[in-house]
Amino acid sequence: MSTAEGTRDLTALEAERERIRRAHLRPAGERPASTARGLHHTALISSDVERTVRFYQDVLGFPLTELIENRDYPGSSHFFFDIGHGNLLAFFDFPGLDVGPYAEVLGGLHHMAISVEPERWHELVQRLTDAGVEHVVHSGVSVYFRDPDGARIELIADPLGEMYGAKVL
Repeated sequence: MSTAEGTRDLTALEAERERIRRAHLRPAGERPASTARGLHHTALISSDVERTVRFYQDVLGFPLTELIENRDYPGSSHFFFDIGHGNLLAFFDFPGLDVGPYAEVLGGLHHMAISVEPERWHELVQRLTDAGVEHVVHSGVSVYFRDPDGARIELIADPLGEMYGAKVL
């Protein structure tokens, strides 16, 4: 047990999860339809546009779909990668701004999980190895690694709407 685990009451934390489930989680047939139609894009920050393009397009196989100027910051780039099913992964660079290194903070990004076909998953794990990208395989269906700017990414072979064999949608 880690020191952090030793300072928490795990039974009380599970009881709190159960209370929240009872109060808010509705069976699939009782849930209203979402007001959203999908995730248009998630935007991360890049310190080097070309390095980011090489990583996401050449290593991970996510095609670059557009590279334009960021409307909110003159000189900044806004660029997009196709991650399937009409979803995009976007990036900004902010030349001249010292945005600092990636950090996990409350309200920030912990990791982004992207679903890939099981056959492709094995190929992508090999691509990470061949590119010298440190990674950790978990449960035989997830691989975790950091992108060139430190953002944590997971490639998961589970279908969309499932997590380790359980339906979550």
